[in-house]
Amino acid sequence: MAATAMFVEVLVVGIGFLTGLSILTVAVAGPDNIRRLAPVADTPLAAGAALAFAYALGILIDRAADAALTPARRRLRTHSFPTSTAYAQARLKLSELPALTARADYARSRQRICRGWILNSVLLTLATDFALGRYPVEHRAPLLATATALGALSTVGFYLSWRTITATGYRKMALQTAPAATPIMPVQNPVPTPQNP
Repeated sequence: MAATAMFVEVLVVGIGFLTGLSILTVAVAGPDNIRRLAPVADTPLAAGAALAFAYALGILIDRAADAALTPARRRLRTHSFPTSTAYAQARLKLSELPALTARADYARSRQRICRGWILNSVLLTLATDFALGRYPVEHRAPLLATATALGALSTVGFYLSWRTITATGYRKMALQTAPAATPIMPVQNPVPTPQNP
């Protein structure tokens, strides 16, 4: 199940980036060249190649997004784990709790998708703006403004989602792996012994 989930995550990220590249290619090639390429693109072989390419792109984009967000991720981690050793110990302890590990894996899955789509949103916005400028379309100015605004909102939204999921994941891990507090036993008043007359 974990391998299948990872495959789907990478594919979702890769398809988004491939879509941006496709829009960029259409914009650069122009309508005449696209019409000539259309019969070739509309084949099962092309679809299979696109799927494989999307998966490979997904891996690259996931690694690039992770590298770009590493400084921010480390800053968020220090709020819950002051040292790398404390974090490593918490991860080791969490791995011994299957129910909690499954929840942590789900959170990491959402992290990977959000961080990948930060880059995808940037590419899709730039590619759409370039295509709108390249092709003759009506109401170009408002369309460009709308595409840019939606792209910026999408980029910011995915970043904030990634940040929230990451910070919450660290906070929950710290709480779930914290050593149990030693209960404090109440001090009982000693029973007075009767005095001999």
